[in-house]
Amino acid sequence: MTQRYWNRVDTNGGWLARDPRTGRPLGPPPGEDLAALRAGLSGAAGEIPRMWRFYTCPVDDNLAQRDQVSVEQHAEHAALALYGLHQQSKTTSMHHPKWPLGRALNQLRVSGRFSAQAVDARVNAAATTTNPAALLMRLRGLIDQLRVINQPLDYDGLMQLIQDWHYEDGRRRARRRWAMDYQVWTQNDDKGAPGERPQPGADAAS
Repeated sequence: MTQRYWNRVDTNGGWLARDPRTGRPLGPPPGEDLAALRAGLSGAAGEIPRMWRFYTCPVDDNLAQRDQVSVEQHAEHAALALYGLHQQSKTTSMHHPKWPLGRALNQLRVSGRFSAQAVDARVNAAATTTNPAALLMRLRGLIDQLRVINQPLDYDGLMQLIQDWHYEDGRRRARRRWAMDYQVWTQNDDKGAPGERPQPGADAAS
């Protein structure tokens, strides 16, 4: 499996000191890396030279000859930019493989920092978009709010969702997964034992 930039953590969301495959140092991402990633919020895939070194998707030669990039490249660029926003000034990882988007947003809903009705409205506005650009605009606002409550998110899953959003059938599948996670976890959290669920990030750097 390709190691995306945000894959710097173990299965419990703790920072890895080194990449287990290459041995290169990992740990929390440097602030200059995150600043470069956030620059991607103002441009499309390939348009921000500071981001080029973070891309891992293979280049589609046929598309490149027409000055175009693949859907996968668009999705990785968007996920990297959102990760740069989410991880800014945080000491705990805002990527966590056990927090899919719907479940993370459910935590936002029950956090008490925002009204449940307002979160429902924002989630509905994002989930009912029909094109990736509109989805990303809505996700940016939601991730800003996830930062407030130090709530991590599965960025591998988010990248897949953004990729799926480029296709009608993919949007339907992604929307169903999103809805299930958002609506069901309130009941599941009441049933699970305390040690069975990962906890949101607990702190932020000054």
